[in-house]
Amino acid sequence: MKRYTTNGPRPFLKWVGGKTQLLPALEARLPLDFFRSVRVYAEPFVGGGAFLFRLLEKGMRPERVIINDSNCDLANAYRTVRDHSTDLIAELEAMQSAYRSQADEVVRKEFFLRIRAEYNRGAVERDSVPVRRTAQLLFLNRTCFNGLYRVNARGDFNVPFGRYVNPRICDEETIRADAAALAGTEILDGDFADALAEAGRGWFVYLDPPYRPLSRTSSFCDYTQGGFNDGEQRRLASVCRELDARRAKWLLSNSDPKGTDPGDSFFEDLYAGFDIRGVRASRMLNADPTKRGKLGELLISNYTEGELL
Repeated sequence: MKRYTTNGPRPFLKWVGGKTQLLPALEARLPLDFFRSVRVYAEPFVGGGAFLFRLLEKGMRPERVIINDSNCDLANAYRTVRDHSTDLIAELEAMQSAYRSQADEVVRKEFFLRIRAEYNRGAVERDSVPVRRTAQLLFLNRTCFNGLYRVNARGDFNVPFGRYVNPRICDEETIRADAAALAGTEILDGDFADALAEAGRGWFVYLDPPYRPLSRTSSFCDYTQGGFNDGEQRRLASVCRELDARRAKWLLSNSDPKGTDPGDSFFEDLYAGFDIRGVRASRMLNADPTKRGKLGELLISNYTEGELL
């Protein structure tokens, strides 16, 4: 699998459900004339942005790039990287220096808990400086357990301390590359349907919603309060049918429930009439290493292989 270049854009956050492992399959499913003909590129569930940054790295230059995420702090992080990269780097360097200077794990954990409490307090007060809040998010992402992002019912980030001794909290090279790549990008923080209100011919939309759980014990979708249930999956399918009617091209990824329940035809029924293909991708979310490995996923599109945009 092709890796990101050392000085090219790539995700600045580790993100559960990130698409790095799926990139070759996603690229293979692009319309043949994608790089030549795409006028507007949109991602209404941008998350960690692995596919976005891969396409920007490979030279995608449409008239407009629109990204959206209902997680306001994540959307703020993209804006901060785009508009205030130098200030962000300075904040992160200070955090990194302070954290790494602590030789005792107990002291490092106290430092982590202090930043986590400050981050959660800012979510309630909504008076945090955007750069500082993004620095807190990136710090927590690099020092919490497994790099998870998870909030509880109150909206508090509640992932525990990760016990890393020398984490790379400030990745200056990536932040500067991403800032350049994101220049001019429209960054939204609302509902996915609103982000696509203008979509039509010449648009390409990549949809990567929170995946439908494969079992009752794998229902990790707490990126924001409220989750993403089957009702939301159905609403998304309705939006996809509307996009198709407006002649926008779209590609959607989701879990393949038949991997654990051969009789579960949820997505086949929901997207009947569209192109549905199964792929395998590695997933490392489970805390038990013996339960990690390749899982079945679906790539669904309103175009077929070899079709033009």
